[in-house]
Amino acid sequence: VDFLVVQAFDPYALERHERLGAGGSVFMLVNLFRPPYGAPMTPDALGELCESLSRRAGLGRKIGPRMCRHAMASNVADAGGQLDEVQALLGQKSAESLRPHLHPKPSRLREAVERVPLPRVNTKEDIR
Repeated sequence: VDFLVVQAFDPYALERHERLGAGGSVFMLVNLFRPPYGAPMTPDALGELCESLSRRAGLGRKIGPRMCRHAMASNVADAGGQLDEVQALLGQKSAESLRPHLHPKPSRLREAVERVPLPRVNTKEDIR
């Protein structure tokens, strides 16, 4: 996780402890905003949270958990992460299942094209 995630998790952890006490919950993301408090967040609740945050950020479109997952995979790959690293971070059983999650940024595609050597130009030295 990056610095922003850690920074965002700290207030969440504090509020979680205040609401649920030391016993807390074994789940990482729990409901703190409506009963039943401490229950695992449902996929719908997580989607609502992402949608609300994207609206507050003024992104102009709905962002969902799947988009965040795809962005994480692509960002790790764009930063030079290997497929096995992306696989481990996403908790995928197979590297083959990563393919739908990876969306290379255009600049990385341009760099890949530029790494391809130019065709050789035949000169008199090449003919010898």
